[in-house]
Amino acid sequence: MSVATKASYLSSTTCPTRTVVVLGGSYGGSRAAQVLAEGLPQGWRVVLVDRNSHRNHFYNFSRYAVLPGHEHKAFIPYKNFPSCSLSDISSCSSHVRVQATIISINSHRITLSPNLPGSQQSHLDLDFDYAIYALGSHLPQPIDLWNHQKGVKSSLELPTISMYGGTKSEGISSLRERQKSIEAAKSVLIVGGGALGIQFASDIAAVYPQKQVTLLHSRRRLLPKFDDAMHEETLQGLQELNVQVILGERLDFESLQHKSAMPGSSEPRVVRTLFGREISADLLASFSRLTRNRLLCTGQTPNTGLLRNMDPRTVSPDTGLAHVLRTMQLCVPPPSIEPLEFQTDDILQCQKTLYPNIFVVGDAADAFDAIKAGHTSYYQAEVAARNILRLISRDEKVRITDGGNLDSELEEYAPGPPAIKVTLGMTKSVYEVDGVVDTKNDGVEDLGVAVMWAACGMRDVSEEEMFA
Repeated sequence: MSVATKASYLSSTTCPTRTVVVLGGSYGGSRAAQVLAEGLPQGWRVVLVDRNSHRNHFYNFSRYAVLPGHEHKAFIPYKNFPSCSLSDISSCSSHVRVQATIISINSHRITLSPNLPGSQQSHLDLDFDYAIYALGSHLPQPIDLWNHQKGVKSSLELPTISMYGGTKSEGISSLRERQKSIEAAKSVLIVGGGALGIQFASDIAAVYPQKQVTLLHSRRRLLPKFDDAMHEETLQGLQELNVQVILGERLDFESLQHKSAMPGSSEPRVVRTLFGREISADLLASFSRLTRNRLLCTGQTPNTGLLRNMDPRTVSPDTGLAHVLRTMQLCVPPPSIEPLEFQTDDILQCQKTLYPNIFVVGDAADAFDAIKAGHTSYYQAEVAARNILRLISRDEKVRITDGGNLDSELEEYAPGPPAIKVTLGMTKSVYEVDGVVDTKNDGVEDLGVAVMWAACGMRDVSEEEMFA
């Protein structure tokens, strides 16, 4: 039996067409859906599933959470994928998008739910032939509109919307609430010196130069995955904006629980590091995940819980990342290979996949030391989508044995060199591309968001049209 036939034995009994589901409509998922829609043969459809009504341009959230007037531009319509309701999804034969929350996944089926509790719509099972899992990671607290980090709370933290449902209007309201909190604070502590934390700190300092802004980072270097010059240029840019930068220290979790001022007092709260350094702040924005063992872990937690529930072997217990082959197919590593060793071992040490029809891309994938970024997710998604098209078009030529041996004709992903651009205030930025580090001073307030709208199929949009 060919892989396409074997993969579709469930879906073909209930749907008029064969289905590729793309789970997540961000940078990787949107690109995968586009490549598939352009290349699938007749009788196939793409179903793009995302819990948001609009594509969220996450990289601009930190700027728009500080600077008023541009927040609506971060939510971009899905132009090329018409919306389909949950109740009609099984009968939609063309490429569609459905706004829903994914409850579970197995080898050939996903279960979907409406976003908000109390909805009249019930859960729905959708069978698929192939799936691309592009659910990324949970964002750090200051830009996490869905409020995932519920374990640690402090009166210093930014506000959230308790019943968030993923609509554009809710997203705009949430960013505006953050703007108000930042404007009202006299001093702000940002925990975590990754790119988003750096940009958040520098934006606050640039928009509100009278505020005391402190950036606390557990490592002794900013942006440690990049050239030393990136650290030096970034540190200089922060200091030019009068941001106090504290490196090599972690925040003491217990200090968040102690009230250092009387109720109603205008005095700032005082927190401390594990080294005992005291920091006063009205507002805390954590770009690292606060945990009860007092450690600051990675700010973006891989969103792989659905895969772990399906098969715990597919997800590393150490990193939370999904194991993949270089074809981007979900993989179960051999028992003899330890999870941390599997991260760097050559792909030939894992030649089998129990899930040849499920691909994982982006921040959720353990993709051979590729940096976690939108552009890497984009390229991984292209590889995954092209491999699905190959498997479909070579129904009789490309075969995977019952053991799931990797077919050599599939395309393999290889990470490119690290690349990044980090803003340092409204106009200055530092970047590394192909090993070259340099700065620019050509920035604009909305971060040139029209380029992203154009990439999503909407060129020359007006300011008014961006409210859509």
